Amino acid sequence: MDRATIELIVFIVYLVCMLGIGVFFFVKSKSGGDKEYFLGGRQMGPFVTALSAGTADMSAWVLMGLPASIYALGMGQIWIPVGLALGYAISWLFEAPRLRKFSIVANDSITIPQYLTNRFKSANKSLQIVCAVIFLIAYTVYAASSIKACGTLFNTVAGIDANVAMYVAAIITIGYVFLGGFKASCWTDFFQGLLMLGAMMLAPIFALMMMDAPLTASAYPEGYFTVLTSWQDILSGLAWGLGYFGMPHIIVRFMSLRSQKEMRKSAAIGIGWTVLILFFAALIGITGVQFLTGDAMGGYTTEQITTNSLVFILMVRAIFPAVISGVLLAAILAASMSTASAQMLSAASALAADVYKPIFRKGNASETEMFWMSRCAVILISIIAVIIAANPNSGTIMSLVSNAWAIFGAAFGPAIVLSLFWKRFNYAGAIAGIIVGGAVDIIWMVLFTASTGLYELLPGFVAGLIAAVVVALATPAPTKEVEELFEEAMAYED
Repeated sequence: MDRATIELIVFIVYLVCMLGIGVFFFVKSKSGGDKEYFLGGRQMGPFVTALSAGTADMSAWVLMGLPASIYALGMGQIWIPVGLALGYAISWLFEAPRLRKFSIVANDSITIPQYLTNRFKSANKSLQIVCAVIFLIAYTVYAASSIKACGTLFNTVAGIDANVAMYVAAIITIGYVFLGGFKASCWTDFFQGLLMLGAMMLAPIFALMMMDAPLTASAYPEGYFTVLTSWQDILSGLAWGLGYFGMPHIIVRFMSLRSQKEMRKSAAIGIGWTVLILFFAALIGITGVQFLTGDAMGGYTTEQITTNSLVFILMVRAIFPAVISGVLLAAILAASMSTASAQMLSAASALAADVYKPIFRKGNASETEMFWMSRCAVILISIIAVIIAANPNSGTIMSLVSNAWAIFGAAFGPAIVLSLFWKRFNYAGAIAGIIVGGAVDIIWMVLFTASTGLYELLPGFVAGLIAAVVVALATPAPTKEVEELFEEAMAYED
């Protein structure tokens, strides 16, 4: 049996196991309403919460896109993982504890749009609708990047048509999200997080052991190890960390933790896992420059390796026998599916819980109705994501991720942070921050990113923050009831 067949069998076994988790939670909890489906009933433990938040973030781009970027462009790209590590740590330490408390006090909100509406005790649903529109657009693009990565993996390893592979991966992901909801997504994320970390540690360590003179300077292009390249590279890389403050599919995991007392433990696990993942992603890219030569390149040119983000795949296949490489390469499936499932669930919540139920059903939808509406939303969003992924002009994995990441961070980051830390903040300021942040991000991406070299998330976030503060100060202060909610959240304990 050849290598490709063995690796394909391993992938199939892995996918069946992930689908089995969805079936388990479907059988275990057929009811419980939208809170159970979208937030796991706020009963997730610290280990599952931490790894689920991490894997919801670290999609296939961290195994494929980031190593390929460092492989091709050098250590100047290291500011991206540095920015991500700092942003993730700050969000766990300062945003997560307050968000969980505020979401509970704010009428037990289960989604970010619900939280932002309930936080200001508003009967106006316009904010939920604005949020839902951004969710649906950005998440279909984001999920498309994960599905596209699955197509690249199967095409490279087994020669399967990339589009066919995308359809299969999407169906499996839809399967366990459709059946098991948030709990299935979190538990699959937990196991996939362990697999991702193991794979990313083993590949560069074994590659270094196999090389006669690892990390020899002469084997690298001139200037490869230059870290201080340009102010645009440094600011753009660090700006990636701002995305965490407004990334709904990640921060909603903070809300699902079963106890405030477990927050510190969960933060330590989550931050530690993410720092290790980012470190080894960078090491894979650095090691790949010297390791991927001759037969290890698998017949690909350096340009093809970079364009198709194949550094990790080729390194694993050159080092390990087929069964082991199949298991380790399943980490790409793990990364892709864990993020895609989180995105599908968040987008479905925006459509079902934030638009369908309050707008079309005036809050009168039954648990059974929401049960099926939520799952239909997952299917609809997934179909659109697959169509985008299958389009050859949709862009690379890294470009799709960076665009969606920036929109979320710029639109929601300022509003969420201010709602947690500023008592004077109001509903009008939140709407202004979301609209201006998202609009400036998109305008900058289209007109100025290429010419300035500055990642659109930074100007979008700053513009959203300024707009939110200015409008909040220019409009009436929050009511006494809203201020009391802020104080109640600050004093909340469970």
